[in-house]
Amino acid sequence: MTGRAQARRAARARGRTSVVGVLGEILLTLGAVVLLYVAWQLWIGDVIYGAQHAARAEERSREWAEIAAQAPAPEPTLDPETGDTWYEPEILPKAADRERFAILRVPRWGEDYAVDIAGGVTRAGTLDTIGIGHYLDTEMPGEVGNFGLAAHRTTFGKPFTDIQNLRIGDAIVVETEVGWYTYRFRTLEYVQPSEYDVLADVPQAPEVLPAGERYITLTSCSPRFSLAERIVAYGVFDSFLPRSTGELPAALTEEVD
Repeated sequence: MTGRAQARRAARARGRTSVVGVLGEILLTLGAVVLLYVAWQLWIGDVIYGAQHAARAEERSREWAEIAAQAPAPEPTLDPETGDTWYEPEILPKAADRERFAILRVPRWGEDYAVDIAGGVTRAGTLDTIGIGHYLDTEMPGEVGNFGLAAHRTTFGKPFTDIQNLRIGDAIVVETEVGWYTYRFRTLEYVQPSEYDVLADVPQAPEVLPAGERYITLTSCSPRFSLAERIVAYGVFDSFLPRSTGELPAALTEEVD
């Protein structure tokens, strides 16, 4: 083989090696980008989104407190038999889609847990951008019937990531401009996505009318990273505390086992 032929063969080999090397570098780069995206979605992004949720909610809470401080406190109702006092829950007007109207606080999920609630349960409108969505065809906080909520368990701050850790009696507190609505967790179940009865006025019992009681229902996807089922947490109404009293509900300061 002549020297010129050997040179041509060596040049072709270098060319093939160069192409393979470039493709390999491109694939490695793409792999690194994918890993960074996954890390963002599952860890880094959640931390940032969670902090943003809490900061917005606390700012709104302070604004509500300033407004309420200028209003007279209502008189509680006295139970003549027990001597206990209680406040009739004030019912807010129906929220519009994407309208922020409340903050969810769950002591079981941490003292600093605070996430905005807005009307609607679309991903683009509320779940990915605001935090917790309210099923518009369910009741408002404190209203007789079922107050239904939805949120992510993974990504975008994952507001309901610890929903499975709720224990019977745990406080689920809904803070609004007019006051605090405390519910108590009762039970948890897993259902198919098509089981809309969980949002009935009496959850899982749509034939029971009128409702007569006040419920809260929290829904999310199950298992994590899957849409196969829904995890559903139910609670019942416990009490209402007007904001103008200047007090915090006892549920936010009680011990969590």
